[in-house]
Amino acid sequence: MSRIAVIGAGAWGTALAIVLGRKGTHRVNLWAHEKEVCESISSRRVNEMFLAGHEIPGTVSATQSLGDALADAEIVLSVMPSQHCRRLFEKMRHSLRPEMLFVSATKGLEESTLLRMTEVIGSALGSQQDTRWRVVALSGPSFAKEVARGDPTAVAVASNDPSACEIVQREFSDPGLRVYTNDDVVGVELGGALKNTIAIAAGICDGLGLGHNSVAALITRGLAEITRLVIACGGKQETMSGLAGLGDLVLTCTGGLSRNRSVGVELGRGRSLPEIIAGMHGMVAEGVFTTQAAVGLARERGVEMPITEQMHAILNKGKSPRDAIHELMTRSAKSETHLYTKP
Repeated sequence: MSRIAVIGAGAWGTALAIVLGRKGTHRVNLWAHEKEVCESISSRRVNEMFLAGHEIPGTVSATQSLGDALADAEIVLSVMPSQHCRRLFEKMRHSLRPEMLFVSATKGLEESTLLRMTEVIGSALGSQQDTRWRVVALSGPSFAKEVARGDPTAVAVASNDPSACEIVQREFSDPGLRVYTNDDVVGVELGGALKNTIAIAAGICDGLGLGHNSVAALITRGLAEITRLVIACGGKQETMSGLAGLGDLVLTCTGGLSRNRSVGVELGRGRSLPEIIAGMHGMVAEGVFTTQAAVGLARERGVEMPITEQMHAILNKGKSPRDAIHELMTRSAKSETHLYTKP
């Protein structure tokens, strides 16, 4: 029986714990920051705060102790918000062992460093050149509620170590979750992170009452600028046609369960960002944090990302969504044949 620690008991962490627990071949320790979450899982077998209505198998134990969660763990699944990743890994450092396999399922970038989550984990654990630590990225189109109830879902896992990917593929796959392997860590992680910014923009379109034409154009051009940055950072164009690219982008831009899209809807209706965040009751829309880092990374790599730049102006400078759309639509004329090389 594999021993797995899931660090982060939000909706996505809980859903993955349910998947792993229902296999019956794993012992899962789910670490939660909130005391109420642990009590809810222990007494009622459900995470009422973040994933109500989905029973958590008896093979999953909830704890507030990082030490207890990590005790004897063979796989450590990281599912905390991106802004807490470094702090938690530094806090866990003394409980971690080189033989552990780390899986990052957080879709975001660290604002202060512009690093991807596997890079943050590597940095927090020690030198990024230290090959003792095996880290795998997990991403793809996966709403937590649908994963928890067993809807057929497909995700991708990526690592520079093919054997690590194969272990995660074997241990995480079940009839409701199909796991594909990939060797493009950059593309898988950036695709999962950057699509959240485009999803907020898609929500704005809905909040403004715009139609399907607008969202289709946004998704297509959004994918183009995400792909440009992925390539500039060393990732592969073909990854953006897969689950962690187009798949996750379409889901997050169009699905009603998308928190990032929901933030955009409310922005389009005229609500302020602080007001929207205050009403999310602890839930996190990663795109709000990722947009700042995405703009910084794009400027560092010399890549133009007009949609992301306009979203940064809306989120951080109070720009009107209608003014942002007008600027995007009145930019100088371009050729679509330069889809992934020019903005």
